[in-house]
Amino acid sequence: MTRTVREDAGELISAASALYADDPQAREILADLDRRLREPLRLALAGMVKAGKSTLLNAMLGEEIAPTDAGECTRVVTWYRYSDTPSVTLHSHDGETRRLPVKRDKGHLVLTLGGVAPEEVHWIDVGWPSAGLRSVILIDTPGIASISQSTSARSTTFLTPDQSPSSADAIVYLLRHLHASDLKFLEAFRDTAAGVSQTVNALAVLSRADEVGSGRIDSLLSAGKVARRYENDGDLASLALGVIPVAGLLAEGARTLKEKEFAAFRELAALDKADRDRLLVSADRFVRPTDAVSLSEKARKELLSRFGIFGVRLATALLRGGVTDSTQLAERLVQQSGLNDLNIFVRDQFRTRADALKVRGVLSGLEKLLRDFPREGDAAIAAGIERIHATAHTLRELSLLSRARLAGLPLPDAASVDAQRIVGGSGTPDAVRLGLSEDARTDEQRAAVDALLVRWRTLAQSPLTERAGVEVCRVVIRSLEEIASHLRALGPDGAAADIDPASGPAQPRGEGADEEGEQDEDRLQREELAQDLAVAARGDQL
Repeated sequence: MTRTVREDAGELISAASALYADDPQAREILADLDRRLREPLRLALAGMVKAGKSTLLNAMLGEEIAPTDAGECTRVVTWYRYSDTPSVTLHSHDGETRRLPVKRDKGHLVLTLGGVAPEEVHWIDVGWPSAGLRSVILIDTPGIASISQSTSARSTTFLTPDQSPSSADAIVYLLRHLHASDLKFLEAFRDTAAGVSQTVNALAVLSRADEVGSGRIDSLLSAGKVARRYENDGDLASLALGVIPVAGLLAEGARTLKEKEFAAFRELAALDKADRDRLLVSADRFVRPTDAVSLSEKARKELLSRFGIFGVRLATALLRGGVTDSTQLAERLVQQSGLNDLNIFVRDQFRTRADALKVRGVLSGLEKLLRDFPREGDAAIAAGIERIHATAHTLRELSLLSRARLAGLPLPDAASVDAQRIVGGSGTPDAVRLGLSEDARTDEQRAAVDALLVRWRTLAQSPLTERAGVEVCRVVIRSLEEIASHLRALGPDGAAADIDPASGPAQPRGEGADEEGEQDEDRLQREELAQDLAVAARGDQL
């Protein structure tokens, strides 16, 4: 069975643990790297104060877990991970841990520090039985550019440390307007996260997008135009994979919609048009005392705090347009909020690359360990790190995407755009890489990959393609060959076929020669790595 890049990195950690068995500090670092390698993807939410990070986190989970008020817990880094039973653990800077009580108030999780000053808290670990946390760890961070420098420092220290890789595998950065502080933070994250991973693990979100259009029904359309303008901005384009507008408050309210709220929206939708228009003209007018609607002032204020004036207007419009039940309303509100677009992007760009993103961070941590704690016998570990970087194709794809974002590729513009798409710049599904719709038939994908292989092999062999361009072509060709290999294993209907690879159709020598050579090279290097690590584990001198 083919070994994965995560297994190779795990073998390096095991060998390093044997080599540093007598060093408690090094063992602690290695234990943390091993834990990081085994955990789900770590996805951090960051942004300036009041950007809506906690609200968006709740929307992504579909539960009101993260505190959204300005309490003391919003000033510390908080991790949310899957657990069979709820738990809250405080980790202090001195290494001590303390279990905190799990409290809920009207469905909300109430987090308190138990008398510990925020300055003494390293991070809070929340375990929660949410299905959404099985495949990802969400990390809520304090706002940057805060009036409190110590609060801002907690986020920058955690996400952009000076001497080590970021503890986050990927980041969703919330911005309301593009400020110099946003660009400065993203530049720092690019240069420290996951071994200088640059832009391959950062996504920008235009948060509170409903406010861009002052809460009008077409606010998300206006926000989409602003997001495209930011996405094409030269400074931001080199720092984030894209910009997605999201109305976080609407998304959170829709994911946690209550039947009494649906009934309230239905009552608003049933009002006379003139009364309804007067009531919804502004947030201030909506909560004023009025005889036009039987909803109490308190009930209207609760609706406004949960959905915003945009959400109230949209919900009533959807009900007038034919929505008949609370489930359908919630789905339509979520769709309009932009949350689905965000979740799809996170899935296609981050979760499908979880192994590669995690391994980059782990390898960077191992490299720092070797620099900080050099000792006899560590050459095999360093060689193993180099071999993984050289042979793991997913890491090559990430590096190529980073180069494309920062400095462009040494190819014609059209070829550069195609190269970025093929190596996963627009998403990792095979059809997307091939420039087809995700529901493209298997035979269409096979025809497309065959044509692309011919085109890119021709470009690689062209005397007009410079050496750096040829290297890019090789990465692209390897990606196409992996897609072709995957498609060969599928039946006509796209289902996995019961085929003996050894009895498949003969392949012309020229088509598979490059792939076979790389596979042989990978196999030999893995064998050398295993031999070297065996020596390192015994502590022998190399």
